[in-house]
Amino acid sequence: QVQVVESGGGQVQPGGSLRLSCAASGFTFSSYAMNWYRQAPGKERELVGTITSAGSDTRYADSVKGRFTISRDNAKNTVYLQMNSLKPEDTAVYYCKVVILLRQYWGQGTQVTVSS
Repeated sequence: QVQVVESGGGQVQPGGSLRLSCAASGFTFSSYAMNWYRQAPGKERELVGTITSAGSDTRYADSVKGRFTISRDNAKNTVYLQMNSLKPEDTAVYYCKVVILLRQYWGQGTQVTVSS
């Protein structure tokens, strides 16, 4: 069955960096765009960014543009979220999502806390 599993979260100081990973299985990974979302306490889940199936194009929310980079390794069935210059407002649970035949598949999320 389709599975996506995030990892790499943790606590980091403002200005620091983290790289999240999302390992996928149960579908032809290289055929699908992948998405990163986040949800901060008390807020709605928001789209962080998207990468196309071949990795040739990425889009980002304005709040992370220039600081976050999404990439993928189709040989490893993994998508990454490199987060630099982290701010306290980036604190959230980060999720990856794939949509297959109009059905959304989410991971369990990984917590990122930016605090001094």
